[in-house]
Amino acid sequence: MDTNATPRRVRAILRRLERRFGPLTPPRAADPLDELILTVLSQHTSDVNADRAFASLRASFPTWDRVVEVPETALADAIRSGGLANTKAPRIQVILREVHQREGAYDLSRLRDMTDAEARGYLTSLPGIGPKTAAVVLSFALGRDAIPVDTHVHRVARRLGLVPATASAERADRLLHDLVPDGLRTSLHVGLIRLGREICKAPTPRCALCPLKDLCPTAPRYLPQRRRRRARDRIRPAGSDPSVASGQT
Repeated sequence: MDTNATPRRVRAILRRLERRFGPLTPPRAADPLDELILTVLSQHTSDVNADRAFASLRASFPTWDRVVEVPETALADAIRSGGLANTKAPRIQVILREVHQREGAYDLSRLRDMTDAEARGYLTSLPGIGPKTAAVVLSFALGRDAIPVDTHVHRVARRLGLVPATASAERADRLLHDLVPDGLRTSLHVGLIRLGREICKAPTPRCALCPLKDLCPTAPRYLPQRRRRRARDRIRPAGSDPSVASGQT
């Protein structure tokens, strides 16, 4: 096992994130089907745009029956603010039709009676639903212990060495689920998102401000002291002895 990827280190990371950001509670609690559709809308856009698109969808078509019945173009127009509307509209309709076919209603409340594994399996069997979306529904709508791996969590987890640098989001989902101690997954998800949005940004993290910089194997590449040392090395004449220049013996 990578020495950076241990449950003890995860606990240390979480404690520091809680000291920096305060309580790491999920941002919302929603009906499972609402959460599922909102998460589809959130793909490749910000939470603000996704929330705006969801509100527009519900205002335009107050029932899921109406969402399924309207032409794709009308639905796409209603969710335009969320981006990729022409792709998301038919996907939403296909998901809703599948849920209705299985449940006899537009209702996923039966997931509450399933185990985590059963609910995850059900969700990922729906058209176009992957591990991240399933984990969001499990965590935010069902109150389960899950760690959705979105772009921020994926980036930060790789930089921290919690998963290999080459790990795909799907592989990171499996590795983090096994690595993070029970009861801490949702809190860690929220903390890593906060860190990714505010400090551990792409492409260049703000390591000097990070509460985890001494725990992070990536931080030395970006810290100012290291960058200044690199700059001095680049401008030093070839063959010069730094100890002579500094008066060291």
